[in-house]
Amino acid sequence: MSPLPTVIVPIHNAFEAVDACLASLDRTLPAGSKVLLADDASTDPRISPMVRGWCYRSALDARYVLREQNLGFPANCNAAFAETGDADLVLLNSDTIATPGWLQQIARCADRDPRIATVTPWSNNAEICSFPRFCEANPVPEHPDSVAEAAAMTLEPDLAELPTAVGFCMYVRRAALRQLGGFDAATFGLGYGEENDFCLRAAAMGWRNVLCETAYVVHQGNASFGPLDIAPNGDNLARLLARWPDYNERVARFIMADPLRPHRQRLQENLEKLARSGPQRDLFG
Repeated sequence: MSPLPTVIVPIHNAFEAVDACLASLDRTLPAGSKVLLADDASTDPRISPMVRGWCYRSALDARYVLREQNLGFPANCNAAFAETGDADLVLLNSDTIATPGWLQQIARCADRDPRIATVTPWSNNAEICSFPRFCEANPVPEHPDSVAEAAAMTLEPDLAELPTAVGFCMYVRRAALRQLGGFDAATFGLGYGEENDFCLRAAAMGWRNVLCETAYVVHQGNASFGPLDIAPNGDNLARLLARWPDYNERVARFIMADPLRPHRQRLQENLEKLARSGPQRDLFG
């Protein structure tokens, strides 16, 4: 198996969420795993000392970069891509909570096909990759590690095709990044739509965007902006559709067909097996 991807956590304020995310990385990643914390000029004065202290204490190979001025999400990510050498990477929102084995499972999925550009895991709040209810912001389960354990019980994941990755947790292959370039910061400015555009460019060049059904990551964020992952009434949606006029139709067809239904059913069955084999509990609170 290839080395584990470098984890990039873009940061802008959100002190409590960042603190919880970093604690989950300490708990779930092997010692020495590479992590880059890319702070896009947070205005909360508590962020920098907290993150620097975590880097000092952590057993992970963690590095903190503080931007001198706010670049916006796409440009901050592009800078982080350049700061992580030749490694494959996972963009992880700072309002996520990682579960055991998440990064190894994503890496295993990516290793199965060199034409995979992006990988997205299951989450409670991940639009088309949401579980248990599709395209909903489900509540955080009471036992997220049990959901992750159930996901990992699927020995031969199908690598189901997605119309786009979901940006809360997005593996990106370095070879695809080299060919496609990074996010289009000039078009998408402060953010929203850049990840969708990247995935569409990848698909147009013969790359794949897939689900890793053996991984699960909690997304604590606010209710998402729906399956487009675009801020409502924002100019970026118009910019995305100007470039990809059929994008709404692609997503709508995916939602109507719901090809992930059997995968969600399999995960639910795995959860029920776990519940029967261990202490009886409500895994979703």
